[in-house]
Amino acid sequence: MSALSTVVRTELRLFLREPVTVAVAVVVPSLVLLGLAAVPALREPIEPTGNLSFVAFFAPSLLAISIAMLGFQVLPTGLATYRERGVLRRLSATPMRPASVLFVQLIINLVTATIGAVLVVAVAVGVLGVPAPRHPLGFAIAFLVGTAAVFSVGLLIAARAPQARTASGVGTMLFLLAMFVGGVYLPKFLLPDWLVRIGDFVPPGAGMFWETWVGTGAELAPLLVLAGLALAATAGAARFFRWE
Repeated sequence: MSALSTVVRTELRLFLREPVTVAVAVVVPSLVLLGLAAVPALREPIEPTGNLSFVAFFAPSLLAISIAMLGFQVLPTGLATYRERGVLRRLSATPMRPASVLFVQLIINLVTATIGAVLVVAVAVGVLGVPAPRHPLGFAIAFLVGTAAVFSVGLLIAARAPQARTASGVGTMLFLLAMFVGGVYLPKFLLPDWLVRIGDFVPPGAGMFWETWVGTGAELAPLLVLAGLALAATAGAARFFRWE
């Protein structure tokens, strides 16, 4: 068995030993959606959302919240904790390279994010009767690009943060900022147009999720910008990663 596959299995076991993390990333968004749907008024169409129910309007935002929590908070804090406890220092004595460590974290969190996204869509469409994404291919692309952008930034934080507290603080700040400009905390129709436009280019691209699920489809410019950010931040994380 290769060293990489061994690390993947070990990291997966460690990840699953944190039930709160798994629950927050995978289960909680769907539970929140079910809780919102329990309020009859939130299932009724409302004019500001284009005659969508609030549940249908907010479902893409819950998807963005799940991805952002994983990428901005869980991923960097976990790696920084390893550095703080000396785990990465011990790994440095093995044939593992920094890029391999980052790759393992990326794969585990990407799989987790995908499971959470599938669950949100399944609950929304299969249980609550929310219309399926209008642009399924665009939705899948937006998910992959937006998730990659968030996780790449998370890896960059983790590559340099000396302590878990530092990684958590930076990640939380970015999470709050991304959710605000992305129209998650306040509906997009309450935000000024210039702020909404900026939010389209901020990972995870919550606006792309909304547009591909209930809107007219994602624009090319935000996809390209977020894809470029993902590549640049990943390269930076590999370049500036330190074991201790």
